Amino acid sequence: MAKLLSPVVLAPRGVPSRRMAYASPVFAIVLTLLFGALLFLALGKDPVAGLKVFLVDPLKDKRAIGEVLLKTVPLVLCALGLSICYRANVWNIGADGQLILGGIFAGATVLWFDSPGNTTSGFTVLVLASLAGCLGGMAWASLTALLKDRFNANEILVSLMLTYIAQQLLLWVVNGPLKDPNGMNFPQSRVFAQAFLLPNLLPGSRLHMGFAVMLVLVVIMTVFVFRSFAGYRLQVGGTAPLAARYAGFSSRSSLWTALLVSGAFAGLAGAFEVTGPIGQLLPSISPGYGFTAIIVAFVGRLHPVGAVFGGVVMSLFYIGGEMAQSRLGLPSALGWVFQGMLLFFLLACDTLIDNRLRWRARAA
Repeated sequence: MAKLLSPVVLAPRGVPSRRMAYASPVFAIVLTLLFGALLFLALGKDPVAGLKVFLVDPLKDKRAIGEVLLKTVPLVLCALGLSICYRANVWNIGADGQLILGGIFAGATVLWFDSPGNTTSGFTVLVLASLAGCLGGMAWASLTALLKDRFNANEILVSLMLTYIAQQLLLWVVNGPLKDPNGMNFPQSRVFAQAFLLPNLLPGSRLHMGFAVMLVLVVIMTVFVFRSFAGYRLQVGGTAPLAARYAGFSSRSSLWTALLVSGAFAGLAGAFEVTGPIGQLLPSISPGYGFTAIIVAFVGRLHPVGAVFGGVVMSLFYIGGEMAQSRLGLPSALGWVFQGMLLFFLLACDTLIDNRLRWRARAA
């Protein structure tokens, strides 16, 4: 009988290429830029000028570079924790809520010490605020761990819904207990004293010491993931649950460890935001860093060092979207469109790494 070609099907590859797995983010970025150029054409803009706004203008001088690196701090910190979760097969989607709780705890700590007659040094207050931020993020993540552990609740839905509760909690504190009494009824806390703000790292820019702390944590997490028994145990539990059970590794311990570590990193990111570029508590302290960090983690191949690369790319998209609004008259949401395209192309490239396209013949 005659053979006809049916629609394309995916056939699993025998052994996916490890080299292509690391090249996949590069291909995804190139495809994003190519389709981004087509998007600029469709909007009636010069694609060269449009891509220049996203890739060149954010790096034109020291101040601009400082802004790019500044935005990488919360993105990379959240991505570090999420990478641990995903390696352990724990799907935490609520890093943004954990970041918000970290900001609330850190802001409340600073406001407690920022009072007349206080003699505590600024360095001590910043350390305490950072620790409080970590505790806030861990406390919020522990709710997801508890519901997953005790009731087998879906951690994706729980962590996501807790993010919206965290946002409402932030609105309550800036309109209630932490509201600035002299703020003309605006929903915000007092502006923190200069002594309680993170010191500047790059003169002429807003880049603060949190960036240096982030780099140190990247090194620590690289050692933890690839050179420690605890990191090995988490990875085995995520990739081979039956083997982990046979070896006596506790899936319950992996769940709690992954979520608490992830919550601590997200909470620290929130602490650095309120004691860094924001300098107070506002109704919104995150434009979605926790959600964008999911893309950062996968662009970085769930590797701590790779998260830095992914954080820089996402930071360029954030700033590029803002510049596209002011210089090209386009919506600032264009940066989100670029992020969405990057995620789509990354998933497509990863699919083709594990599978090959084939035409399936069928009888006429």
